[in-house]
Amino acid sequence: MISDGQSRFFINGKPIYHFVGTFTFSEYTVVHVDCVAKINPVASLDKVCVLSCGISTGLGATLNVVEPTRRSTVAVFGLGAVGLDAAERARIVGASRIIGVDLNPKKRNLRKIGLFGLSK
Repeated sequence: MISDGQSRFFINGKPIYHFVGTFTFSEYTVVHVDCVAKINPVASLDKVCVLSCGISTGLGATLNVVEPTRRSTVAVFGLGAVGLDAAERARIVGASRIIGVDLNPKKRNLRKIGLFGLSK
């Protein structure tokens, strides 16, 4: 847990440590308040489920590992939830060029809808 670094779950007396302060594959769990986000009850869960992993991984990797700077050029390989959020973080810091690479032909239309701040 974020507050004290201790696990709240045990098997045979041994602690089970959790990733990012939560157990995501359990029916019930104990989490620190900093690991909870309220979701609108009418929201489509198949859409908002990417928030738990895709955004934190994509934004986090770009922010904490790649660390692009203003006017830099960034290439993102794979334009799923993680890749799109990596590209978004590059856009936020002011990268002048964001190159999205994906083998899925359906992703070619991302530029046309103005993703990455590109013209339509």
